[in-house]
Amino acid sequence: MVSGWPRIILHADMDAFFAAVEQLDRPELRGRALLIGGTGPRGVVSTASYEARPYRVGSAMPMAVARRRCPHAIVLPPRFERYREISRVVMRTLGSFSPLVEPLSVDEAFVDMTGCETLFGEPREMGEAVRRAVLEATRLTVSVGVSTTKYVAKVASDHGKPDGLTVVPPGEVTGFLHPLAIDRLWGVGPRTRERLEAHGVGTIGDVAAASRDTLEGWLGGSLGAHLHALANGRDPREVVPEREAKSIGSENTLDTDIVGEAAIRPWLLRAADTVARRLRDEGVAARGVRVKLRTADFRLHTRQTLLASPTRGTRPVVEAAEALLHEFDLGVPVRLVGVAGFDLCEEDGEEQRQLDLFEAPSGAHDERLDRTVDALRKRFGDGALTRARHLDRDPRRGS
Repeated sequence: MVSGWPRIILHADMDAFFAAVEQLDRPELRGRALLIGGTGPRGVVSTASYEARPYRVGSAMPMAVARRRCPHAIVLPPRFERYREISRVVMRTLGSFSPLVEPLSVDEAFVDMTGCETLFGEPREMGEAVRRAVLEATRLTVSVGVSTTKYVAKVASDHGKPDGLTVVPPGEVTGFLHPLAIDRLWGVGPRTRERLEAHGVGTIGDVAAASRDTLEGWLGGSLGAHLHALANGRDPREVVPEREAKSIGSENTLDTDIVGEAAIRPWLLRAADTVARRLRDEGVAARGVRVKLRTADFRLHTRQTLLASPTRGTRPVVEAAEALLHEFDLGVPVRLVGVAGFDLCEEDGEEQRQLDLFEAPSGAHDERLDRTVDALRKRFGDGALTRARHLDRDPRRGS
């Protein structure tokens, strides 16, 4: 507490991350309006570059709407492998400041810098040092918020975007929060906002001024108490380092509904192949596989199974997904197909076997094949190599 702060929590949020990576890799796109996301009729925007945002487009918006609002924008499909590659550099850079780094997604994380004043200076100097380090490591900008709680730090990082630094000292928390609109509170969605506005509550300050009992009466005990605490600057949650992913998945929302095993299977194989590749990229193995189908009426159906041993191999993930497919009613229209590996660990069951020099088990051959395919795809693109069993089924080939 050299600075007098009880805690120093920093939130780092990369600016328009997916779009910024594309502009980094392709200089001709710099200064251009970009929309990253699905390009089909049901595609949605993952990220809009800052050049596109004046046209009122943003993430989670249907791509068709975004293209109407910003017709000159360049639309690109996401390259998640590339984004994860740079994300790992960002997280390593943040880890050089403190061991207490909690990633929230590929492009944002909390860092607990409490007690680091003698190393990096006052909280503002810490924020500046983090911004410089990320820029030097990635050539991309990051916005940083610094305060005494996770909630206020996250709100602060968004306050100065892009390429900004906002520091909210302990004595200025309520003054910073209270003028903001109520939808800046975690837990206030459209319905909760409508209920609060019906009672004349429009700002975080209005929420703070209401009693906890009043808010609990309006919204229920749990949500009312939660919002009352946040509005008054209270958030005791700790930064939890090395937060492990519970699952690694891949899913595709289809341009048109499909029916039947023959139509669904190619998308299932594609998703399972992607999941296995991501498991290998992350250096983890899955103890279970889950298949997800969303039907045309937007109902979600899932089936899952535990594996005989943890795996990151393509063959076992694909085979488990195919076996699960038969547990669904495949006679109804489907609009989304997804696969996930869950219950993750670092141990791969195939790697624990002793390998004979001349008679390697099939798992070892599979592993070498997977690594070779990964290397070729990384160098030449995802479409460079397709497994033979997928040739007549690969949805990317229109069959």
